[in-house]
Amino acid sequence: MSAAESPRLSVIVPAYNEETRLPGTLDKLEEYFAHVDYPAEVIVVDDGSSDRTAQIVRERAGGPAHIQLGQNPHNMGKGVAVRRGMLQARGAYRLFFDADGSAPITQIEKFWPAFAAGAEVCIGSRAMPESNIVLHQPWHRKLMGRVFNLMVSVVVLGGFRDTQCGFKAFSARAVETIFPRQQLNGFGFDVELLYIARLHRLPVKEIPVMWIDSPASRVRPWRDARRMFVDLLRIRRQSWQGLYR
Repeated sequence: MSAAESPRLSVIVPAYNEETRLPGTLDKLEEYFAHVDYPAEVIVVDDGSSDRTAQIVRERAGGPAHIQLGQNPHNMGKGVAVRRGMLQARGAYRLFFDADGSAPITQIEKFWPAFAAGAEVCIGSRAMPESNIVLHQPWHRKLMGRVFNLMVSVVVLGGFRDTQCGFKAFSARAVETIFPRQQLNGFGFDVELLYIARLHRLPVKEIPVMWIDSPASRVRPWRDARRMFVDLLRIRRQSWQGLYR
């Protein structure tokens, strides 16, 4: 891909102290993009890591996946890292992809028909009947997810089975509409993105994906559940204040 050529797909990988998991994830991304027939780029956004995350990305810069580094000046939260990557990206479509690679990059192929049919946002789902869960989450995280989805439906918006899967793609138009309006930095930002999309009548398609749970997940169910609920209330308040218009 030349400097003047715009990628069809940008992959944004938010990363905080991911020196252990990131190399394997980048290997898989490079292998995949070495065989696709369209230009792509991978932007790893280092969220103020204290380990070798940024150095690993610098050492892997370029290549078949056109890997590049984005950086937050300090640890600011996953929501900030994803927003920075989305707004830095040049792709016609932009996917945020968790550093653990729990949803394989090959799952993007399920999104193209939905985009071709008019979707502006496609979100991976672990909770649909057709979803392929190779390795399940521990029971307490699964319970937390179900309770959180119920709270999302009651407090903010319904109609989605899984709002928290770290595999979501947006058209460039959707990025320009949603991400400048994003307010949240923590785990609740996924719900906020979908709320803004629905508010601006952007078609959203939920699509079943393959999922291989990472035992090293950073989610701490009981600590993070309260934060997530507070984020839901913030979405409602910020909507009333007109911040998403």
